[in-house]
Amino acid sequence: MRSIRKHLSRKSVWRLPPPALLALIYVVCILLGAGLLMLPVSNTNGIAWADALFTSTSAVTVTGLVVVDTGSAFTHFGQGVIAFLIQMGGLGLMTFAVLVLSALGIPIGMPQRLILREDLNQTKIGNLTTLVWIILRIAILCEALGVLVLSFVFVPEFGLWEGLWQAVFHSVSAFNNAGFALFPDSLSRWVANPVVNVVIPAMFILGGIGFIVVGDLWQKRSWRRLTLHSKLMLSGTAVLILWSWVMFALLEWTNPGTLGGLQDTGARLWASWFQAVTPRTAGFNTLDTGAMRDSTTLMTMTLMLVGGGSTSTAGGIKVTTLIVLVMATLAFFKRRSSLHAFGRSLGLDEVMKVMALTTISLLLVLSGLFIMSITHDGEIFDLAFEVTSAFGTVGLSRGATAELDGIGRAMIIVIMFLGRVGPLTIGFFLATQSVPRVRYPAGQVYLG
Repeated sequence: MRSIRKHLSRKSVWRLPPPALLALIYVVCILLGAGLLMLPVSNTNGIAWADALFTSTSAVTVTGLVVVDTGSAFTHFGQGVIAFLIQMGGLGLMTFAVLVLSALGIPIGMPQRLILREDLNQTKIGNLTTLVWIILRIAILCEALGVLVLSFVFVPEFGLWEGLWQAVFHSVSAFNNAGFALFPDSLSRWVANPVVNVVIPAMFILGGIGFIVVGDLWQKRSWRRLTLHSKLMLSGTAVLILWSWVMFALLEWTNPGTLGGLQDTGARLWASWFQAVTPRTAGFNTLDTGAMRDSTTLMTMTLMLVGGGSTSTAGGIKVTTLIVLVMATLAFFKRRSSLHAFGRSLGLDEVMKVMALTTISLLLVLSGLFIMSITHDGEIFDLAFEVTSAFGTVGLSRGATAELDGIGRAMIIVIMFLGRVGPLTIGFFLATQSVPRVRYPAGQVYLG
């Protein structure tokens, strides 16, 4: 009888829609992570369940928002748990599940493939296991190189073993776009260090452009042979980086709280570079984010909302979504019925998808901000920054997160979770897919 119940319960679990089952897997991982962080071996002076849950959610969703200092509140074991949660959340929980099943020689069934498709934000189920192995190899190679180079910075300052651990933790956090740092001021003490300013951004840019793009670059090694997605992603990323780098320098050059407080021109340029690329869901900072001007803060919020690339460790609505929205807008004003880029065309399905994704994303951010503003009396601008950072799984903060009450922190947890699982996945879960049996005559709606 007990075996029958087990079989039925297992069968009912697999009958859940893939988006719902994926969300359930992330919830279980978050709860297990919070339980591990509650153990005496994980923290230094004890930690509340709410703080452990917040930290675990932030790690699994690779956000980086914190309510306690990671370096002082957790032991090396606890920091290891956080790094492991970051790695699992960044590469995708189903990616790890497929790797374990493959190592055990267990075939990957259709239910697992459907969940993996949702986790990797794919539209097809073919070649998913190949993509998983590509993701694993890219992650191991990038993180190993990051540890090697960062050790030249951390080992001389902290000693061999502590320096190596600092290199490992920050390498994992950077590649997975998590933004967790073991210092209260993030990486501000290395604001002018060339190694940190090159290696850390290189890792979270590689992790943020998407594993498909990195794999495409590795296989094709020619711009002409790259896929349309890779070309759009690379060109869009380059434009956003250059634009944000120049704009941050112009807006903050004389601000005494940020760039104006640095005497060396080289340090200002390094800091401008770092702060221009980190809003793309990385979450590290080398300057005081709370001291930025309002114009720079608004620009940063926009970059956080855009995020990185599909099948990456980054969050946000994604760069390709922004590009398709711009292309669709231009096509409307030019009276074109299709979109064209790099000698390829995009259909109506792509436009509908990005419109749905953008609409759901904006509704989530605005709804979260409205609910939190009911119980929080702080600056609405700072609150909007925290909500956008949570949705984009960025981790940058102007200090409002630590001041939130229980309702506010719970809302941030929900937004981080939804931002990682994916607004479009949630939309697919809520929508009822059915073939219409009745067709209605065309109507006209006046817009604008």
